Amino acid sequence: MRFVLIAVLALSVVGCTRWSMNHHLNNAYSAYERGNCEQVMLELSKVERASRARPYVWPEVSMMRGQCLERQKLFIDAAQTYEFIIASYPQSEYAYRARARLETLQSLGHYPIRSAAAVRATRF
Repeated sequence: MRFVLIAVLALSVVGCTRWSMNHHLNNAYSAYERGNCEQVMLELSKVERASRARPYVWPEVSMMRGQCLERQKLFIDAAQTYEFIIASYPQSEYAYRARARLETLQSLGHYPIRSAAAVRATRF
């Protein structure tokens, strides 16, 4: 009986963490729709704290952060966030979306096209 009680308690804690993470992610999407990027960033921070053991949500969180940075006209920060997604999660759907956002920023003139030689030169 004691084992069953401990097992149920452990499962409920795991479920609560996932529920909390999903709740904050939903709040972030709602705040984004309202144009409240400060609230989005707060909710995304809460998602990150709740998702330490769930790395599958990290690219989605980073993508939303980049979109909010764009909305705030922080184009360089947004572009670097997109580059982070591409480098860290190259096989995710969010890497595909990040590449598209980078191309859009470049075509609008908000982010300069950097050649591989220029990138190497800035690293030294």
